[in-house]
Amino acid sequence: MLGRHTNLAAPAVLALVILLQGCAGQIAPEATGMPSMYLPLTTGSTAVDTGAAREMISAYRRNNGFAPLVVDPELQRLAETEAAAMAASDRPSKSQTVRAAVTRLGYDGADANLSAGYHTLAEAFSGWRDSPPHRAVMLAPEAKRMGIATAYAPGSKYKVYWALLVSK
Repeated sequence: MLGRHTNLAAPAVLALVILLQGCAGQIAPEATGMPSMYLPLTTGSTAVDTGAAREMISAYRRNNGFAPLVVDPELQRLAETEAAAMAASDRPSKSQTVRAAVTRLGYDGADANLSAGYHTLAEAFSGWRDSPPHRAVMLAPEAKRMGIATAYAPGSKYKVYWALLVSK
């Protein structure tokens, strides 16, 4: 009888740990046992795991016959800036505007996925994969580099803003 209650309590205890760590803004994959792609990004101190995002997108590209991407430090900074700007204005930017700005900075074949409302990397990836225009950005044949970032806006109905930038 005790074993049955212990098994039922384990998920509740894990949920409580996640909730308490989330309130403290310190959710970490090792603390929850969850892969980083499932961690909620709805706190000011939690950010997307860039390496996990790169690997997820690169695996998707490989499965579709395209080369993997590398994280470019400058594209990463630009993605962080764009995500923060969207969160500050509480609305997603237009991808064509961001694409033009990134191209003016010298990046050939620049493209962008700009989104709001996805609370985890897994949700963002799934949403992008299921949207033809967003999928096209992830599977751009000529893409070699990327930057990806999130920004948290606590007062927003969206909560989390996303910027994925890719280029040749």
